[in-house]
Amino acid sequence: METFNSILLIVQVLLSISLIVLILLQHGKGADAGAAFGSGASATVFGARGSGNFLSRSTAIVAILFFIVCLSLAYLSSNRQAPDSVTGSVTSQQPSMELPAGDDLPPAGEDTAGSPVESDLPPAE
Repeated sequence: METFNSILLIVQVLLSISLIVLILLQHGKGADAGAAFGSGASATVFGARGSGNFLSRSTAIVAILFFIVCLSLAYLSSNRQAPDSVTGSVTSQQPSMELPAGDDLPPAGEDTAGSPVESDLPPAE
């Protein structure tokens, strides 16, 4: 579920960037008035009337996809199973109480060479 959320987030970023680009490519209604005063080549990239239809339809499609992805991300985030508290999200591990094997430790009262060790402690009763 986490990977699906990440994929939707990446798609949303790409859709938002493409929506910004498509909106900035379009010229507003005031550009026609400017064309009357000498800048008539403002709409010749996609044809005289083709730019409005192509760009407006593609903007509408990208905007619909953007809203669908936004709604699905909101639905996924609202239905996420969260722990009741912060400490509930931490997994506790019980320390193991196993003692090391007896081969690793020298016998009590002897050093590693096997000779008795003199201790300042009184003998155990």
